[in-house]
Amino acid sequence: MKRISFFLLFLSLFFISDAQKYMTKNGFIGFFSHTPVEDIKADNNQVASVLDISTGEMAFQVLIKSFHFEKALMETHFNESFLESDKFPRSTFKGKIVNLSGVDFTKTGKYEATVEGALNIHDVTKNIKVPGTVEVLPEGITANAKFNIAPEDYNIKIPAVVRENIAKIIEVTVLIKYTPIEK
Repeated sequence: MKRISFFLLFLSLFFISDAQKYMTKNGFIGFFSHTPVEDIKADNNQVASVLDISTGEMAFQVLIKSFHFEKALMETHFNESFLESDKFPRSTFKGKIVNLSGVDFTKTGKYEATVEGALNIHDVTKNIKVPGTVEVLPEGITANAKFNIAPEDYNIKIPAVVRENIAKIIEVTVLIKYTPIEK
């Protein structure tokens, strides 16, 4: 059911008349955890996203198994024990740029933007508000943000044996390079 809902969301963003749509299938989301015991970093370059510049609406879909770690054992623990990626295979975000009037998509430049919406991780949805930047370039649009999340807010349980290795607050970095959708 969730797959169908997200697919319908993407379709609705594609077919709104007279709207200007941008998309990517290879955006980047990474996260970083720092503790005195160790640093943990994971990267995902298979992020799908759609942006409608006429309304500021955006949607993201991230396959959890597409996060890659420096150590294979970390990746295994992440997928099997923490994020349970067989049970919860994706994370999604649906929201919009709330200060859309401050972004001039007709003019090359870098603009401060605030995005607000619903982030779903591990089958838990939380509303978030994130500052970032939007850069309008001749070849497309780049969106960039950095924000923090707490795994416990998304019912991600960290076993006691590794609790000291994983930060209570995880830094998330988003870098999306959108290109226009051809009609």
